[in-house]
Amino acid sequence: MPNSLETVPVNGHEADPALVREIAGLVVSALNLEVKEDEIDPAAPLYGEGLGLDSIDILEVALVVSKRYGFKLKEDDQDNLRIFRSLNNLAAHVAERRTK
Repeated sequence: MPNSLETVPVNGHEADPALVREIAGLVVSALNLEVKEDEIDPAAPLYGEGLGLDSIDILEVALVVSKRYGFKLKEDDQDNLRIFRSLNNLAAHVAERRTK
């Protein structure tokens, strides 16, 4: 099992550690979390246990990620559970879809 500092392949894409940290910073800033971006385990769940985000938090994260990286994260996407499973998964999805 990889440790939180290793990259984890998701759909053939690696979760780039720099992109993971950048997205962690966006999450912390958008949600005014009382945790530093480097304290978030990239493999920990975002929703529920782990980081403890709720559905409103996830919507806010989707909005800031969409604006920052130039693609739409859709509310009704059947892959949302996979995409938002962890920072690693979200970063791999962003790497695959980003336009900026």
